[in-house]
Amino acid sequence: MTQTILANATLILPDQVVRGRIHLADGRIAEIAEDASLPAGAIDCGGDLVLPGLVELHTDNLERHLQPRPKVEWPHQAAIVAHDAELASTGITTVFDALRVGSVFTSPNVGYGEYARALATEVLQLRAQGALRISHFLHLRAEICSETLVEEMAKFGPEDRVGIVSLMDHTPGQRQFRDIGKLRDYVMGKRGLSDAEFDAHVESQQALRDRLGALHEATAVAEARRYGAVLASHDDTTAGQVAVSARHGARLAEFPTTSEAAQACRDQGIAVMMGAPNLIRGGSHSGNVAAHVLAEAGLLDILSSDYVPSSLLTAALMLGDLWDDMPRAGAPVTSAPATAPGLTDRGALRPGARADVIRVARLGNASAVRGVWVQGNRIA
Repeated sequence: MTQTILANATLILPDQVVRGRIHLADGRIAEIAEDASLPAGAIDCGGDLVLPGLVELHTDNLERHLQPRPKVEWPHQAAIVAHDAELASTGITTVFDALRVGSVFTSPNVGYGEYARALATEVLQLRAQGALRISHFLHLRAEICSETLVEEMAKFGPEDRVGIVSLMDHTPGQRQFRDIGKLRDYVMGKRGLSDAEFDAHVESQQALRDRLGALHEATAVAEARRYGAVLASHDDTTAGQVAVSARHGARLAEFPTTSEAAQACRDQGIAVMMGAPNLIRGGSHSGNVAAHVLAEAGLLDILSSDYVPSSLLTAALMLGDLWDDMPRAGAPVTSAPATAPGLTDRGALRPGARADVIRVARLGNASAVRGVWVQGNRIA
């Protein structure tokens, strides 16, 4: 039996902030009390914040560990374990590892190959061995503008812990890259293409979308149902695109690029997720709508750390300052991302919930994670 008591803590409950203690026992939250007592053996938190473990739905962090520099491949098991440890250190206790499905082999300059099935198997094997500290699920990023989406998605099934399938359409001239000039800067800077090579890339991608886009979109929607996964849209820009996402059954919208699309998501009952780095930096690096604009309009439901794991906690604290309401600010990184893919056992400090809990010291505009517990066991 594992038991831990965190006392003299500032507890971020679903609807209020209280000073008190929380008792973790046998993997669950056993008791929450609003009092100033310090029971024998309890950890004195000295007023630090205690809140549910953070839930991350969309992160590219694993890919960064797999390829720490361009053209440098890192051993997969070491990369997965390091990724897991980094997330734990930032207070993330549940992650949906984002893996791209759908590859392009015929483009000599910007092609990319298949990797998701093999990497997913390695993640799941390490999880089964007890080698990972936090809870891992899979998020398949279905690249509509690709050549092999149908074949790659067929290799996954309901047993693979696929919690989310997102419809990723990076066809030049729409959604995130509706501004071809910004796409030109991004691709040419990353790939070192000439103007002629970039123009050929745009033409080939648009032709690929015309030829296979409808099939790939239908396949991704059907496969998400087969897996039992939640469907997410990605980079919706117009109300019309949101309407299509709603007809497909999307329950989550990743990074809508305009206020129009975010409002349409709200009208359709689709949860809106924005990037924590966008909020912290004050805007989108792609020139799309700023997360703080949606937060101020009441159109932001979920935050994702995207490419900076530590940003999730920092952004939640920023929302607390913006909204002057820490329970409300904590929801986009705890209860809301837990609820979106159907995880009802975590994301809130309440008796009976899974004992995924973090202790955090506020340091001005920053924070320091001072303790992380997963199912009541301290892992960081």
